[in-house]
Amino acid sequence: MHAYRTHNCGALRAADAGQSVRLSGWVHRKRDHGGVLFIDLRDHFGLTQIVVGPTSPAFETLDRARLESVVTITGDVVAREGGAVNANLATGDIEVRAQSVTVQSAAQELPLPVAGDAEYPEDIRLKYRFLDLRRERLHANMMLRSGVIASLRRRMIAQGFTEFQTPILTASSPEGARDYLVPSRVHPGKFYALPQAPQMFKQLLMVAGFDRYFQIAPCFRDEDARADRSPGEFYQLDFEMSFVTQDDVFATIEPVLAGVFEEFAGFGGRKPWAVTQGAFPRIPYAESMLKYGNDKPDLRNPIVISDVSSHFVGSGFGIFARLVEAGNVVRAIPAPKTAEKSRKFFDDMNEWARAEGYTGLGYVTRKAGEFGGPIAKNHGEAGMAAIYDALGLGPDDGCFFAAGKEAQAARLAGLARTRIGTELGLIEQDVFKFCWIVDFPMFEYDEDAKKIDFSHNPFSMPQGELAALETQDPLTIKAFQYDIVCNGVELSSGAIRNHRPDIMYKAFEIAGYTREDVDRDFAGMINAFKFGAPPHGGSAPGVDRMVMLIADEPNIREVVVFPMNQKAEDLMMNAPNVATLKQLRELHIRVVD
Repeated sequence: MHAYRTHNCGALRAADAGQSVRLSGWVHRKRDHGGVLFIDLRDHFGLTQIVVGPTSPAFETLDRARLESVVTITGDVVAREGGAVNANLATGDIEVRAQSVTVQSAAQELPLPVAGDAEYPEDIRLKYRFLDLRRERLHANMMLRSGVIASLRRRMIAQGFTEFQTPILTASSPEGARDYLVPSRVHPGKFYALPQAPQMFKQLLMVAGFDRYFQIAPCFRDEDARADRSPGEFYQLDFEMSFVTQDDVFATIEPVLAGVFEEFAGFGGRKPWAVTQGAFPRIPYAESMLKYGNDKPDLRNPIVISDVSSHFVGSGFGIFARLVEAGNVVRAIPAPKTAEKSRKFFDDMNEWARAEGYTGLGYVTRKAGEFGGPIAKNHGEAGMAAIYDALGLGPDDGCFFAAGKEAQAARLAGLARTRIGTELGLIEQDVFKFCWIVDFPMFEYDEDAKKIDFSHNPFSMPQGELAALETQDPLTIKAFQYDIVCNGVELSSGAIRNHRPDIMYKAFEIAGYTREDVDRDFAGMINAFKFGAPPHGGSAPGVDRMVMLIADEPNIREVVVFPMNQKAEDLMMNAPNVATLKQLRELHIRVVD
């Protein structure tokens, strides 16, 4: 018999009754029923109930064993009878009568329980993450993560992609976030940077002629934590393709993403969630900002925002009339079927907007066709009816209004759309809804710097290429840039790349960079492009966010094996930590308080 196990703790079935077996695992639960011990023994594969009678040589040892001690048990498989069968357990038709036990490792008193779903403070969970990962939900999440990555890899290889690993120690690049710097011992005073993304390397692979590249790439950014973003590091499905248009990129990656989400749509034994079928909807950036108030719309929410500025020109509602005359906008956010809602619902929304830092959220109530509220009173019955007709609203629908500068009104309207949809129970459940956001602006005006700058990725190909850069107002130029969004979560940004040096120099010139700046800051890429670069493009959907969505977890730390806390600290490994004086001397570094 094997020293530790003949079976794992999820393997035994009724057909195994009568066998002598050996199992190893953790003591998950203990119950004493009239002097008979019932122990749930757990390993990676499942649970098996162990029964220990008072006359068994194993009784005293198991009675003393604390929860989460690791033990090896030898005994006989016995079929359970009648009501003793546990239909919720894969091994519920049997139990093992223990004959002997060996304690492989005794556990101390636990700082947090492993059995059950009790919530515990995050600092305790992260400090003892190895215990937290033994819990059923977290353990399942990590197995899901592994399965998603394996599925992505299979699907990308099936699409003709080749996996490459790009450097971890590289040069600093202006990607938009802060770099993690690594001092060089052999080059005093110089630093490597950890890659924010393999952006330049994957483009250089296309220049090198590899045609289709991918990797499950680690990325490092010195950013603050958010619910959907880990501080420090994250992983993405990074890919790039040569001789492709934007449509080619979409057609290639859509079946990969949809296929993975469909494969794991029934995660955790739930009824499988529906996944967007066919080509993902494409929404221009400007349309998304108008209709949804942001560039990562949750299409499960049926509410659509509308611009109603023109309706308030010369209106009796002076506040909105004056705002519109001054060049501001008014956005309407429908609140369907709110006739039975009290005035408090509308007032609470207004107070919520103020708490978010806005001046407020105007509203109109309507019940059986009768309008109510200060806006309706001042704007008039005919004016309100015209707005409602234009928006297709009914006699029992309310409506909220966000007014101000366009960007500010869009943000408030987008937040209100989400809140209203949630409060009214309008968000479609058990579904993954994908879309593309396309036609991002190539440039934007930086109010602080008083200059034109890149809106997003400076390496995107402008629509219209060089002719557009030379003849159009820069603020009207769109880029071949796109985002993948699912259920209101941005999974990635991507683009058809600017592969021509002449177009790159001109684009950077518009943003205030000289040719010398480009040659210095992007030497590797610009030099490579001078030796023949294919048209190419790609994207990089975030693995962590994909798993978070599939697992239906609200926080990304629940799908990362060893995450940092919100302060970018690893409480388990005590990082970051103070370097020794010897280490600092080797690196030619002096710490200044």
